[in-house]
Amino acid sequence: MIFGNKKTPETEPMDLEAVMQKFDRESNTRIWEGKAKIAVNCVLALFSIFCLYVTLFASWLEELRLTTFVAFIVFIGYLMYPARKGKQKVNYMPWYDILLMLCGTGAFLYYAANAYDIIQQGSNFGVYQIIIGIVGILSLAELCRRSVGLPIVIVATCFIVYAIFWGLSNPTLMGKLNYITHYLFYSKEGILSTPVNVCSKFIVVFIIFGAFLERTGIADFFIKIANAIVGGFSGGPAKVAVVASALEGMVSGSSVANTVGSGSVTIPLMKRTGYKPEFAAAAEASASTGGQIMPPIMGAAAFLMADYVGVSYSNIVVRAILPAILYFAGIFIAVHLEAKKEGLRGLTKEELPRLVPLLKKTYLLLPLIILIYLVGTSQRSIQYAAAIAIVVAIVVSLFNKENRITPKRIWEALAAGGQGMITVAAACGVAGIIAGTITMTGLANIMINGIVALAGNQTIIALFLTMLCCIVLGMGVPTTANYCIMAATCAPILIRMGVPAIAAHFFVFYFGIVADLTPPVALAAYAGAAIAQGNPMKTAFTATKLAIGAFIVPYVFALNPAMLLIDTNVLEIIQIVITSLVGIFAVSASLEGYLFARMPWYQRILSLVGGLLLIYPGAVTDAIGIALVAIMVITQIISKRRQLN
Repeated sequence: MIFGNKKTPETEPMDLEAVMQKFDRESNTRIWEGKAKIAVNCVLALFSIFCLYVTLFASWLEELRLTTFVAFIVFIGYLMYPARKGKQKVNYMPWYDILLMLCGTGAFLYYAANAYDIIQQGSNFGVYQIIIGIVGILSLAELCRRSVGLPIVIVATCFIVYAIFWGLSNPTLMGKLNYITHYLFYSKEGILSTPVNVCSKFIVVFIIFGAFLERTGIADFFIKIANAIVGGFSGGPAKVAVVASALEGMVSGSSVANTVGSGSVTIPLMKRTGYKPEFAAAAEASASTGGQIMPPIMGAAAFLMADYVGVSYSNIVVRAILPAILYFAGIFIAVHLEAKKEGLRGLTKEELPRLVPLLKKTYLLLPLIILIYLVGTSQRSIQYAAAIAIVVAIVVSLFNKENRITPKRIWEALAAGGQGMITVAAACGVAGIIAGTITMTGLANIMINGIVALAGNQTIIALFLTMLCCIVLGMGVPTTANYCIMAATCAPILIRMGVPAIAAHFFVFYFGIVADLTPPVALAAYAGAAIAQGNPMKTAFTATKLAIGAFIVPYVFALNPAMLLIDTNVLEIIQIVITSLVGIFAVSASLEGYLFARMPWYQRILSLVGGLLLIYPGAVTDAIGIALVAIMVITQIISKRRQLN
């Protein structure tokens, strides 16, 4: 049995790098080798050092800090990302990319160099300043297309076109361009708004922390510890996928990367155990996508949500715990029932890693523990807590010969952190353009009034319409940018309908995330299907079924925020936890069509309705739900005994 990033016989035919390049834009980078690679890595590492310095020590004017940050992102972004997918020439960058890189970087550096004067200037700009602003906007949008993908750029383009032709009342084209450029480029309402601000202050440090943590070997440790704990049970490899992906997802910001990273090990094992290729791929994809909702990092969205809602980061993390547990509990139960239904075994004792030696490596968790402690107790700012965690990660690696972080590997981690910032920052910048255009044109109020009028006084209708908006707008968009768009466009609709702000933001965040699983653009599911060599669309539908918790739980906490620990007490929390877990078990059993025996249609309906009533907090719904689930369980026991007799 081989774990970690090493290949098993089942994975050898599959080119994992090709899978990443096909489904994850972040992997389509230029090929630098030799001295050119050293030079590029130096630039990336120096950018990480610059970000750490500015975030931790400098007290620059905000406009200067943000424009300098975006200028660096544009520069290194064009260094790393070519215009098209496919084979790349080694150490080659075409002249037009060099021109785009210099013009885009120059536009933001112009703002940085003249920040004080531009702030005093007001909203009247010269023609050359408008041209500089347009160049900056277009260069960032093109970088986003290369590194993130086309969908988010199309959305931004549609909003800008709306602003030019319908949204603004200024009669002249030059007047409109002046206003748009001022709002989106020269003010803090567009590119330099909340997403980029939070990215430059908080997210960058956590990306660098993630790069260091990865080099401690913690991903391999997560997979091994999950194997040791649950690998021997029925359908063990699928349960390993759920547990390992939940642990890895705490510090990762990409559903596709999670799927390919742990799926390269777990999917072949699931197939070998007896799971169908589509189910194996779906289990990994749904678990890996769930990593984005798993505290403490939540794909970096926790920091943005705290800023948007106006509460502390630790407040967001605490409220995210129960919904995340329900999500993963649903997947875990589903893969268990599938294994029982198909009579699948777990791994043999010889195939399982020994638990005792693994427990000796629990020191690898120390960086995460210290990070959570420092942030949770507010003893240090989020940035300083992450910086301390980076130092701890370096120290704990010294006790692991295989993954010791040497000075060379420190430099590599800094370079990897610098590269990891490109997609997040570019997506945040374009998300700022979208949010700024919506605010600038008053489109937000039009959308809110339209959906509120359509929904009438029925909150459930508004939730359903908002869900559709989130899934459509979230297709092919990374977690961080996805949430930024949802927070600007969809969350205010629910708040207008009376949903508490935190619940509204969690609602749109969840449904933006499941776009990675929902057909037709289900990138995480398609990546899993490529590894499993299964049908992509069937995998996407199966993953959607497994991730049912992400489709149910948001409705529950939007209608009754007690699940997010809002306006509740300890006894109610205990009741909610118990009934919700039983409820998600009943829903999963209904969708699988199996508990102790195969379920006829009426038992599945009883189980589904009873489960939904139990998930929804409330004494009456809990009592009815318990009764329905109890009837289903009793009839299942009777059916099982009849089969045995």
